[in-house]
Amino acid sequence: MSLAGRIAGVTAGAVAAAAVGGAARAAVTVSRRRRVIDARPSDPTAFGSLHSCPHTVVTSDGVPLHVEVDEVDGTGRPTSEVTLVFVHGYALNLDCWHFQRTAFRGLVRSVYYDQRSHGRSGRSPLTNATIDQLGEDLLDVLEAVVPEGPIVLVGHSMGGMTIVALAEQHPELFAPLEQGGRIVGTALISTTAGGLDPGRLLMPVVPAKISGSLTHGAIRTLARGHRAVDGVRRIGRSIATVATDAFAFGDEVPAAYVEFVDEMLSDTPFEVVAEFFPSFRALDKFDHVAALGNVPTTIICGTADKLTSIGHSRKLHARIPGSTLLECEGAGHMVILERHGQVNAALDQLLAATRHVESA
Repeated sequence: MSLAGRIAGVTAGAVAAAAVGGAARAAVTVSRRRRVIDARPSDPTAFGSLHSCPHTVVTSDGVPLHVEVDEVDGTGRPTSEVTLVFVHGYALNLDCWHFQRTAFRGLVRSVYYDQRSHGRSGRSPLTNATIDQLGEDLLDVLEAVVPEGPIVLVGHSMGGMTIVALAEQHPELFAPLEQGGRIVGTALISTTAGGLDPGRLLMPVVPAKISGSLTHGAIRTLARGHRAVDGVRRIGRSIATVATDAFAFGDEVPAAYVEFVDEMLSDTPFEVVAEFFPSFRALDKFDHVAALGNVPTTIICGTADKLTSIGHSRKLHARIPGSTLLECEGAGHMVILERHGQVNAALDQLLAATRHVESA
């Protein structure tokens, strides 16, 4: 048996052991959560059901990106003064913006897209599975579907890192409108510009006992046996759901929220998870975030975020002149679901601030 196979086998064995030893506890945990908070979400629209006519944007290296644009009047013509562009996080897809899409649909022109290798987008070459490439992808999306008019960027987790990469690569986009800038506001949600413990990001995807001991080399080896890892996660789905609950959320949330996030994580092949993993270890862009201070910038994070902790957001706030920091007490990494009311209100305030900038 190959080394990859042996490691994948060890992983499978470890997860299986965890399943045997923890299945009852997992079932009790899920059951308890559902007994306590198995309420219907306040929005009756089914998760993952909000879509519009898809566009395909081909990136500079030939990867097709799945893009959806919500126009205000449904005609396909841009009708609002500003366009919101939402950039999702690691191992998720554009559906994660469910509550934001519900709130802004019909009110503000909005763009949603699946990052490369995620969701409905095409697979990236291994060498381009990087945060820097994601920044260039974002520029490709802007040039293709927002060729004119002011833009507000909203990024969650890896999506926020994507925006920071764009600011490093093209700071002129964040210049004042009269100087040719295009971006008039940004929102960085549950994210960072560096200093991240990348192992934390694996916790909802790989059981903690395994993810905590994985090295960069082991991740690459596991990627070669990714089908075994994916299969093990499906077998241990109840435990995986508990891990998603524990690491994605802070307070109690409806079980439907947990299942929705877990489904997105499960639909992302471990091979993709492994390909992007080195980028988080190498991320070091705090020296480049000051460009975001040229436009209204809102930073949002839950105080119980276990993946990109509140300290990262506080550091961003300190490094971005004039930025606003919203700390959502007790919320976890998926604050865009868990505290969608607060997040949407903050985005409303950001839009109001950008309109003031546009009219100045």
